[in-house]
Amino acid sequence: MRGGSQSRLVLADDGNLWIVKFKNNPQHLRVLANELIGTQIADAIGLSVPVSGIVDVSQSIIETNPPQYMDLGPKRRELCSSGLQFGSQFAGGMISRQVDEYLADEQLLNARNLEQFAGILVFDKWTGNTDYRQVVYRRNGVERGYSAVFIDQGGCFNLGEWTFQDAPLKGIFAQKCAYSSVTGWGSFEPWLSLVEQFDPQSLWEIAEAVPREWYAGEVYELDKLVEKLIARRCRVRELIGQFRDSGKVPFPNWKRERLAVLPARILPCRKTSGVAALASGTGLQTLVKLSKPSADDPCSSSRLQV
Repeated sequence: MRGGSQSRLVLADDGNLWIVKFKNNPQHLRVLANELIGTQIADAIGLSVPVSGIVDVSQSIIETNPPQYMDLGPKRRELCSSGLQFGSQFAGGMISRQVDEYLADEQLLNARNLEQFAGILVFDKWTGNTDYRQVVYRRNGVERGYSAVFIDQGGCFNLGEWTFQDAPLKGIFAQKCAYSSVTGWGSFEPWLSLVEQFDPQSLWEIAEAVPREWYAGEVYELDKLVEKLIARRCRVRELIGQFRDSGKVPFPNWKRERLAVLPARILPCRKTSGVAALASGTGLQTLVKLSKPSADDPCSSSRLQV
């Protein structure tokens, strides 16, 4: 696949196509953690993102069919890592022609979920995405038209730095027309309120499901990242305001009002000590997916199942 992480399109033993990012990708090891945390958060606030999970890739599949290498610089390459990697389901299912990487402005304005570009901006400002927003477009067969699918959360948390730069033009989408439906703060709902009121316990559970090998076992660094995310919930309006007031004038239809906008009240939380159990598989590419929480077991979202 195109892109700096040199991901691969693979057929897993669940019968689905998955885009897999490997631990020894050229960007950073933590990109895998960013992808899993970011995609789970975006899904939790109702944004259109691919199904994500953990894919177990055996050494034998790396060394054959043909051998899979990472290009790490001039005259330097190494085999892709085996073991647990990040995977996201290919947006087009089993038919590659169902997905386009670019739409002209006129087509984009007719996208069936155009309003979600405001929602993904909320997400990108909260998570400090330092990359331009990446999108693919899935064709709707029966109803026709396109729906945006927001991919590649690896640039969240400033890649491997796990810091927040918060520059006004970071994490934005390149085509300005995507924000044409924004007329005020109401255009960022329900996503803005969902972020400001995001349950801290849910954040801890998402983070605890990340394999330790994806952040070199630096639990303290992961804990600091989650604590920063919890504290940043009340800053998202400020960050969107900075983008609005930039020289790009991204929201031409926003009618400015001289009103004070107060963030939602954020309740303090405490971290629990639940630890996710990683499942291991014996197949060539065993898919391990996050389970949904159940009424009987509110902590079940931190478990993994084959």
